[in-house]
Amino acid sequence: MVKVKLGISSCLLGAYVRYDGGHKLNGSLKEALGAFVEYVPVCPEVECGLGVPRESMRLEGDASNPRLVTTGSNLDRTDLLLNWANKRLPELAAENLCGFVFKRNSPSCGMRHIKVYNEKGMTTETGVGIFTRIFIKCFPELPVEDEGRLQDPMLREIFIERIFGVEKVDVRY
Repeated sequence: MVKVKLGISSCLLGAYVRYDGGHKLNGSLKEALGAFVEYVPVCPEVECGLGVPRESMRLEGDASNPRLVTTGSNLDRTDLLLNWANKRLPELAAENLCGFVFKRNSPSCGMRHIKVYNEKGMTTETGVGIFTRIFIKCFPELPVEDEGRLQDPMLREIFIERIFGVEKVDVRY
């Protein structure tokens, strides 16, 4: 059986890439789909040159075009991440991905409802993670989801059907 390639946030596979030096292994996701897909792990923050551990970051400014800023030293990491993404996206295109699973609530990889802070440090709006926004723009037809939403059986079934491009796939999750 030829496995399709599925992009995924590296931390969901157990890689120690998070800002605090940890991971967010999603064993159910890794095991359930792992028999059917070849994972292509991506960690925008580490791959763009930020270390582990590192200072936490958040989105600031306009929700439609936020900046990625460290929470303590207030360093803007947006251009670093965008420059890396512009090099990495063609590589991901060459992988012929069938979809992507993002880490929810991440300022780089979150898909929905990511807090965006104003100049007073207050949450005023929500947005999309910096990498996720550019990824979706680059691959608008590719099925994407975050691991939190894949806990919903209906959303999970729809996502699985879309990544395999078939009506019904018997994957136990």
